[in-house]
Amino acid sequence: MTESTAKWVQSGADPENACPVAPVVDIVFSRWTTPILWALHEYGRQRFVELERRIATITPKVLTQRLRQLERDGLVVRTYYPEVPPRVEYEISELGRSLAPLFAALAEWSVHLGEVERARVEYDSREPGRGR
Repeated sequence: MTESTAKWVQSGADPENACPVAPVVDIVFSRWTTPILWALHEYGRQRFVELERRIATITPKVLTQRLRQLERDGLVVRTYYPEVPPRVEYEISELGRSLAPLFAALAEWSVHLGEVERARVEYDSREPGRGR
């Protein structure tokens, strides 16, 4: 048992919540977060309609919800300009930019997606009930 595992066991934390990566995964990899952060990182500051066009399969309601959550989490900065008509722009925050190495590592790992697909095909081709 590692020292960090021992601390969780002693603290009474349940195993589901003991993993230190789980909260990060919940924040960063919830549906639509990665495409939004990628678009803001890749293309810079954007208005809502620009994001909506870049992520064509997202609904306006969901985009609004995700942007609010990302702003709440500190990963996105929303800037309101009191003009006529009002203008709102979104950009990735420094905290959001700090995720770049994580995304770069995941992009590097994507070379293994072919292996994952082969494993899935192999698994699915097994006789019924075997290994399931």
